[in-house]
Amino acid sequence: MITFSHPTGNQNVRHALLALEDEGLVSQFVTSVAAFPGNVWHRLSQTSLASEFSRRCFDTRVRNKTIQLPWRELGRMIAPRVGLRALTAHESGPFCIDRVYRAQDRAVADRLRSGKLSGVSAVYCYEDAALETFRAAKELDIRCIYDLPIGYWRSARRIQTEEAQRLPEWAATMPAIKDSDEKVARKDQELQLADTIIVASSFTAKTLGDVPFTLPESTVIPYGCPQAEDAGSGRGACEGRKLRVLFVGGLSQRKGLAYLFEAMETLGSSVELTIIGRKPNVECAPLEAGLRRYRWIESLPHDEILKEMRNHDVFVFPSLFEGFGLVITEALSQGLPVIATPNTCAPDILTDGEDGFIVPIRNSDAIAEKLELLSRDRARLVAMSDSAVAKGAAITWNAYRNRLVQAIHSGIAVDAA
Repeated sequence: MITFSHPTGNQNVRHALLALEDEGLVSQFVTSVAAFPGNVWHRLSQTSLASEFSRRCFDTRVRNKTIQLPWRELGRMIAPRVGLRALTAHESGPFCIDRVYRAQDRAVADRLRSGKLSGVSAVYCYEDAALETFRAAKELDIRCIYDLPIGYWRSARRIQTEEAQRLPEWAATMPAIKDSDEKVARKDQELQLADTIIVASSFTAKTLGDVPFTLPESTVIPYGCPQAEDAGSGRGACEGRKLRVLFVGGLSQRKGLAYLFEAMETLGSSVELTIIGRKPNVECAPLEAGLRRYRWIESLPHDEILKEMRNHDVFVFPSLFEGFGLVITEALSQGLPVIATPNTCAPDILTDGEDGFIVPIRNSDAIAEKLELLSRDRARLVAMSDSAVAKGAAITWNAYRNRLVQAIHSGIAVDAA
């Protein structure tokens, strides 16, 4: 039986949790806030706080196994809304994401040692919330499963430090380059304690080559995507109008936004750009200028993001460093050809030239070239849209769940209840 721990939850966490639950392997699920029908968090998901609480909704099958540790995470969710962003400052704020993760990690470790989490043969944890849990697990001869959702920190720091030197005005949007020695040391210690390492892309697996110690071989299990839509229809009638380009993601230079803005400037009035994503709590003049120039939506419920995808022609994700890039598979499922870099899941997912294009990082000319091609050749756009839908239909969450369960059964000895 497995204790599954993640402080916040997201799409891949929910599907990993259900994969294990369907196999009868989940003993406890520990998180901060979990919305289930009828509880207070679910009621809040129907209010103005919907964007915060709707993403914390979990399947009722795990309701009776869920342990919630909400207070620090509630502080992180509420502080920016009431003008107290300093309380969530990187690493130092009492309600920052680092404190949320470490508090849950300590709580799970304490429960393991006290026997409150009984009958456990494995713990399943994520980066930054695993160290103390893994230490307690080792004391109790419990296996440690580590899910690494983004590439290794040394690789990330190298790439983002190079980027800060290239584009210093964007440096403040990449706080990972300022992670403390203590924080990155914890990441290494988590990896050293892991018995099984699961990653979502070959790029993430590749970054583990920068680890200065021996690791078990990682298992690559790509994430899935929503049910594919018949989204290709209607794009055949798009001759004569601007190409509609979409970006969804955090608004930092780790996502390569400066290169997207440069590409858009090159193309001028032949394209229009929509950006969906939250601004970091820092000053960044070129980011502000871009958000004024293009259509910007700070946040939308997931269903509305998928709707926006269906209302656009092409998705651009020029990320410099990504563990996967779930928006890539989501865009495919809604009929959007994707332009992305090899530092994402693109090499694992896209067929270059059929359902998208893989372009080098830091290359606005390559982005502009592909956008100009699709703007000029609308028949090619329609064909690639149809291919995107087909690819999305083949990348299911069921496939992800099945592969995860196989990896768990082959990598550890756990028994269902």
